[in-house]
Amino acid sequence: MAAPATRHPCLWHGAPVLLLLLPALSAALSCANLRTRQSTFNWDSLQLLHAMAPSPPQPCDQHDAPFPFPKTLLAIQAPRQATDAILRILRHLFTTLSNENTPAHWDSQAHQQLLNQLHSQIQHLQRCLPGTGTDSKSQGPHNPWLSITTYFQRIQDFLRTHNHSPCAWDNVRLEAHTCFQRIHNLTRTMAD
Repeated sequence: MAAPATRHPCLWHGAPVLLLLLPALSAALSCANLRTRQSTFNWDSLQLLHAMAPSPPQPCDQHDAPFPFPKTLLAIQAPRQATDAILRILRHLFTTLSNENTPAHWDSQAHQQLLNQLHSQIQHLQRCLPGTGTDSKSQGPHNPWLSITTYFQRIQDFLRTHNHSPCAWDNVRLEAHTCFQRIHNLTRTMAD
């Protein structure tokens, strides 16, 4: 005799709900150690900057940086503001280093790897902190977002003034190194 058919509750009804929750769970898990991920990214980026151009093709006069790092950023203490500053700096670094006039002596593989990592980290920060990097209501000379824009505008002006020469780019690469050191300091202020 055949066993009577028993009805099992259909588990498939819960599947769509699980599928809707998976992206949120995935994002939450990937954002759980934001500070640690940023620290690793900073270290990797410094290594790639060095690998891009271990030494310039000719000796360069190291110009005094006509673009000192904004002091308003050094005083940031709020975790959300630190993350916002990091995101803005990374965006500007990506734009600057994506310039088509980068010097031929740079290692193209290390350069492309740095750009890929910058792009990935920018997207990660944007996913983890929606609304980060949008315009701030703060205005005036102490607006940290305006100071970041001005800082990178000075870097762009420096490159144009020096006709995007290999030496000018070497100065910018060294300044990018300084940026990652400052980002490291801001990373310690980030929320985890």
